[in-house]
Amino acid sequence: MTSRYRSSEAFQGLNSPSPRRRTVVKAAAATAVLAGPLAAALPARAATDAPAFLHGIASGDPLPDGILLWTRVTPTPAAIPGSGVGPDTEVSWTVAKDKAFTTIVSKGSLTATAASDHTVKADIRGLEPATDYWFRFSAGGTDSPVARTRTAPAANAAVAGLRFGVVTCANWEAGYFSSYRHLAARNDLDAWLHLGDYIYEYKSGEYAARGTVVRPHSPANEIITLAEYRTRHGKYKTDPDLQALHHKAPVVAIWDDHEFADNAWSGGAVNHTEGAEGTWTARQAAAKQAYFEWMPVRPAIEGTTYRRLRFGKLADLSLLDLRSFRSQQASTASGTVDDPDRTITGRAQLDWLKAGLKASDTTWRLVGNSVMIAPFVIGSLTADLLKPLAKLLDLPQNGIGVNTDQWDGYTDDRRELLAHLRSNAIGNTVFLTGDIHMSWANDVPVDAGTYPLSASAATEFVITSVTSDNLDDIVKVPEGTVSAIAAPLIQIANRHVHWVDTDRHGYGVLDITADRAQMDYYVLSDRTNANATSSWARSYRTRTGTQKVERTYDPV
Repeated sequence: MTSRYRSSEAFQGLNSPSPRRRTVVKAAAATAVLAGPLAAALPARAATDAPAFLHGIASGDPLPDGILLWTRVTPTPAAIPGSGVGPDTEVSWTVAKDKAFTTIVSKGSLTATAASDHTVKADIRGLEPATDYWFRFSAGGTDSPVARTRTAPAANAAVAGLRFGVVTCANWEAGYFSSYRHLAARNDLDAWLHLGDYIYEYKSGEYAARGTVVRPHSPANEIITLAEYRTRHGKYKTDPDLQALHHKAPVVAIWDDHEFADNAWSGGAVNHTEGAEGTWTARQAAAKQAYFEWMPVRPAIEGTTYRRLRFGKLADLSLLDLRSFRSQQASTASGTVDDPDRTITGRAQLDWLKAGLKASDTTWRLVGNSVMIAPFVIGSLTADLLKPLAKLLDLPQNGIGVNTDQWDGYTDDRRELLAHLRSNAIGNTVFLTGDIHMSWANDVPVDAGTYPLSASAATEFVITSVTSDNLDDIVKVPEGTVSAIAAPLIQIANRHVHWVDTDRHGYGVLDITADRAQMDYYVLSDRTNANATSSWARSYRTRTGTQKVERTYDPV
């Protein structure tokens, strides 16, 4: 391969337009961020003016011939995330075929500026498909750590298998990111998927671990301004387990609501008070700009996270943005869940998704999906379980079995999508889902009311939270207590649900071959312990051509 040397411009931010519930008007948003909270977002560093790479390096969105590289340089001690200060700094990058950098294949430089919070992205091309590479950044005589990345297989390559880590819902104050550490310890990942809630927006103590702050985030207030979103992203990127995973494999990420505010929709959020916290338009723009500055994600259509990646002939991956275009969650004022004028995807994104699924010529069609698409009704739960489950799932606490923040709240879009899959005989569609802090293995029925007599159009694997509270945490009982009671009742009322674990934290490993797509579910011993161990819990798979989930008794 001929080496390609490129230079890139520094990444510029976009200008695109309660615990889980907030019931009172909050104080007006701060217009300035103090140096103290900002400094808390950084690890200790030597008293030197030399540039430093305090937030690690990362790669993402692998292509057959390229990869997106990311880092954040701290050019001077004062130039901390969100500060808006610091000199322009030249940052060079180097990509090699070996960890010792004896075979360099690509290099270049770009400029980190305060306008982009001293973050930089290099979109590298000219690489070989399905190949491991190593990369690093340098500035002012300082080298970053060295990280591994991997390109995607060639578009028409016959691929024997793919393996992805899968994570979601990582709340800093609720515990340690041991899930990232255990995935980083593996040597078999082609990439890892983050299905949303990479950060949380709450003020300190508002959403912790059973009400207890395990480790304080920064800034301490709820994040509203661009400086505050940058500071919070910076704090997360100091986590050693998160850095380790970013150094091990490329990430493919989408956002959900907490990258903005709880239960965000196109015109607002439950956790946003218009006026007292500024305008939603300004807050959303600030959140998006900080996200694209701090994440190794290519801005896609209209500066959103919906886009598509391909991994040879084996799988393509359609990644959704279910926040930027959605209608407000259903209520008496905003319409019913069945209102055809309400949407979770927006018209353009739904048409894009349908067209991509129909045109796909891969064995598997994966969909990165931030909220659950399989229908869900509560069923006959006892009152002591109904209320906390309703709280976790954002349900009306009078027992109405609809989660209006999920696809259940936008049934016309779901009906159109599933009918499209059935009418065009589109098989092997697998939704990969986060958001609700529980593990699920679901068929996705065309008509849940008559299932299993009616057809299943797809399957769905839902991953539990890395740290965010789940059902046993809300009830404050020992782990497993609630799931033992609630899971059987949920399954009786939802016959398409093969398994649900309401109580544990962890991650998934998705393994794909031509014959089946299998999700191995792993759980942590204790999210509040920085040295938490990991253990395999269960595995489910869908065999090609079936559109149904079945249990398998060994992890890959």
